[in-house]
Amino acid sequence: MANKIYTIGREFGSGGREVGEKLAAKLGIKLYDKELLQQAAKDSGFCEEIFENHDEKPTNSFLYSLVMDTYSVSGYSAAPFLDMPLNHKVFLAQFETIKKIAEKESCVIVGRCADYILEQAELDHISLFIAAPFEWRVQRKMEQLSIDEKEATSMVRKKDKDRKAYYDYYTGRSWGRPHNYDLCINSSRLGIEVTAEKLAEMVLQLEKGTSSVDFDL
Repeated sequence: MANKIYTIGREFGSGGREVGEKLAAKLGIKLYDKELLQQAAKDSGFCEEIFENHDEKPTNSFLYSLVMDTYSVSGYSAAPFLDMPLNHKVFLAQFETIKKIAEKESCVIVGRCADYILEQAELDHISLFIAAPFEWRVQRKMEQLSIDEKEATSMVRKKDKDRKAYYDYYTGRSWGRPHNYDLCINSSRLGIEVTAEKLAEMVLQLEKGTSSVDFDL
C-alpha cells in the first residue's frame, strides 16, 4: 500500500502546526515540522543549528533554475553542490530528506515547500493550506505569547513575508494561492480542534474517491 502523505502550508498564527499535530494523531501517522531539520542534519552531515538558522528564510542571491538543475543531475554530494551558497545546500538537503521520509512512511509534513518537493519527486500527496484573518492571527499570538498588539502585528507580518519569500523563490509559485493546493481552509471559522477533525474526515474521503464532507458551518 502506498504511503499517505499530507503537506500543510500555513500562515503564521493560523494554527497550522497544531492542526497538523491533531490531524496526524487522528490518522495515526507521524508529524514532521521542526523534526525535519533534525533529520536533514543527520542525513547531510551539517549541524542542526545551520538548518535552524536558515529555516524557511528568504533568499535573493541565486538563480532557482541552477539550484534545481544541480540537484536533478548530481544530488547534494557532487562538486557543483559543494560550491553552492550555504542556504541552497540547506534547501537541497531538506529536499532530499522530505523525499526519503515520504518514501518511507505515511506522515504529515508542515511547511518547507513540501507540497512542491513531493510534486517534483512524483510522490502522491494531498496538499493543504491553513489560513485565517490577519486580525485573528495577531490576537492569537498576543494571547499565546503575552505580547502587545504592536509586537504581535510586526511578528505576524514578518513571518508571513519570510515564508512567502522562501516558498516563492524555491518553487516559482505564489505562497498561499489556492490553485497551488488541494484544499485551503480558514482555521478561525471552526477553531483548531474542529478544523483538524473536519480535515481528517475530508482527506479520508478524498482517499476513497468521495467528496461530500459536512463542515456544519
